[in-house]
Amino acid sequence: MTLFFYLLIAFITFIAFLHAWAKKRYDISRTMVINSPRDVVFSNVRQLKKHPLWVPWFSKYPGAILKFKGDDGQPGAAIYWKSKNNEIGEGTQKIIKVKHPRVFETRVLFVKPIKVSLLTYFAVKELEPGKSKVVWGIRGSLPCPLSVISLFYSPDKLMGQDLEKGLTKLKTRMEKSIKI
Repeated sequence: MTLFFYLLIAFITFIAFLHAWAKKRYDISRTMVINSPRDVVFSNVRQLKKHPLWVPWFSKYPGAILKFKGDDGQPGAAIYWKSKNNEIGEGTQKIIKVKHPRVFETRVLFVKPIKVSLLTYFAVKELEPGKSKVVWGIRGSLPCPLSVISLFYSPDKLMGQDLEKGLTKLKTRMEKSIKI
């Protein structure tokens, strides 16, 4: 019994050491040039009701329940989701800042399977008429045990591919809508 107790204490100490050593904050972003006017791109990015059309997490879990609240595209508007799949779980995304037509920020709160809060941000810059640069990023902090897991599987690896996929889908949608 004492051997078990000592091993348990050693394991907890090891995890605490890893947590103390691990980075707790992350900021992941991806950039893409879209052949579409800045106002058109920004209009699509800031509307939460259009996010299921290009944000990859919605297409991965089509059975999720989605509810919208507030004036879409304006501060205070929100989307609520709930899924039986633990990868998406349950949570909300609320618009906290809109600086038309440049910056859009939301606060995302995952309630299940683990409580995590993060900030998503979009910046749109016009490079030339009809051509825009879009930056999509996620910023947050990792509670224990996620900070320990991040030592072996980085948040950039976990979410970076999805940001790229989402920007590619957005680019395809925006460029098709311009040609029509």
